[in-house]
Amino acid sequence: MPQDPTERRVVVTGVPRRTLPPARLRSRGRHPQVPGHHGPRAEIDEQTTLGHTYVRSLMRSQLRAACSTFAVLILLVGPLPLVFAAMPDGAALEWAVLGFCLYPPLVLLARWYVRRAERNEKDLVRLVEDR
Repeated sequence: MPQDPTERRVVVTGVPRRTLPPARLRSRGRHPQVPGHHGPRAEIDEQTTLGHTYVRSLMRSQLRAACSTFAVLILLVGPLPLVFAAMPDGAALEWAVLGFCLYPPLVLLARWYVRRAERNEKDLVRLVEDR
């Protein structure tokens, strides 16, 4: 069947529309299946009340971890001047405590804080992606 010479192919150009990802990704719950449905990431990006609640929850958990780390640091380092003042001839002991005995607990405390902060962030990501 010969084609009619008056019919021509038309090339449509323009901004591509947003399409949903393949069905295998939609089935995991990472993308909304309902066209008008906003996910938690959109809630956070658009700064809605629910998104504000998610961010505030993360900030509270991070603040709680920071305050507890600071409290342990104060309890660890705060009494040292009193201990050193109670020992009049303990200059060598002071240098040993400050130079060697104090760093391992500080490193462990810093490691705990970083792991706790990362866990808080992972919990928020898991909460947002599972919804």
